[in-house]
Amino acid sequence: MTHNIVLLAPHHLDDVWRIEQAAHAYPWAESLIRKEPNKIALNCALEVDGQLVGYCFGQLVAGEATLLNIAIDPAWQGKGMGKTLLEGFIALLEARNAEEIWLEVRESNTRAYQLYESLGFNEINRREGYYPAENGREDALIMTYLVM
Repeated sequence: MTHNIVLLAPHHLDDVWRIEQAAHAYPWAESLIRKEPNKIALNCALEVDGQLVGYCFGQLVAGEATLLNIAIDPAWQGKGMGKTLLEGFIALLEARNAEEIWLEVRESNTRAYQLYESLGFNEINRREGYYPAENGREDALIMTYLVM
């Protein structure tokens, strides 16, 4: 299998929208997925043998990056694809001289939290009641990664 991290392109967006709905209990609006990226955007895709299996939306401003959204097609989850995608995202940011990467993760998303922690992200804060949840609201854990 050939894995490639590429910049997200318009031809990816139908697959991104399909994965977004399948992978997230509270998906982004389709208009956000299909919105033309601005100059600070760094959106990338993970392709396996030419098939889109995951993506992430990020941005980079003055050395500070933010991971806004990341997802792996549920059919590919549990196979290390999230790690591959996140490592590729970090490498793209390193190449663009990012100094720090920020993200927020649902407190209940322990698989994602463990992945971020395994790659060097550290929890530094919490936003109480940030995310909608089945029984009200859920905290967001704020994590940061210092680019070497």
